[in-house]
Amino acid sequence: MVTVDISGLKLKAQSVVLDAGCGTGRHLRELAKNPDWKIVGIDKNEKDLFDAGQSLKDVREIFGYPNNNCYVMKADINKLPFADEAFDCVICSEVLEHIPQHHDALQELLRVLKPQGDLIISVPRYFPERICWLISPAYHNEEGGHIRIYKKKHLRRMLAGHGIECWKINYKHALHAPYWWLKCMVGLKNEAHWLVKCYKRFLEWDIMQKPFLTRMLEGLLNPLLGKSIVFYLRKG
Repeated sequence: MVTVDISGLKLKAQSVVLDAGCGTGRHLRELAKNPDWKIVGIDKNEKDLFDAGQSLKDVREIFGYPNNNCYVMKADINKLPFADEAFDCVICSEVLEHIPQHHDALQELLRVLKPQGDLIISVPRYFPERICWLISPAYHNEEGGHIRIYKKKHLRRMLAGHGIECWKINYKHALHAPYWWLKCMVGLKNEAHWLVKCYKRFLEWDIMQKPFLTRMLEGLLNPLLGKSIVFYLRKG
């Protein structure tokens, strides 16, 4: 499930891209399709990093992507092990809502980003996220869960306060919002519930097959129910 519009990134050859909080590599796999870019993924979760590295290896073997343009490493977003202005583009997708010191994390992302570089940040959108919190306290109380909900205007003000210009905002994954509401209603760990299993199979089918009807439906619903809000920003 890719949240950032990778195809819309207008980066030059030999650009260096950081995926900060890469998880199991959902964006890395898309970024790695561009053989002229160098891609770095960082995360604190060693299991997720292993899975990301393995999935990149599998994708390279299947599609013949280059082996030397993408790698992953363990690192803390609040203390990135990179020089100032090392990256042409930084992606931070569904991460800031987990971090107590989100201002510090944002400052680190900007430190390693080149002037006029692109910073792309996505977080859960306020309305769908608030419903999850109302239905299930366990949704945000479990270890490593979401510790805050961002309102669009507040996050935009926070980003502007760090001196970065927002040039586009969009919304993604409207069809995923009801899935999380359903999980909150039947129990977050209750993967065996028949409704959860059916909806999950539908989402997996949709991600793999990308049928025109559901792609059109989600496009229409995203402005209303999109689970994620994505900010496309530029460092001044």
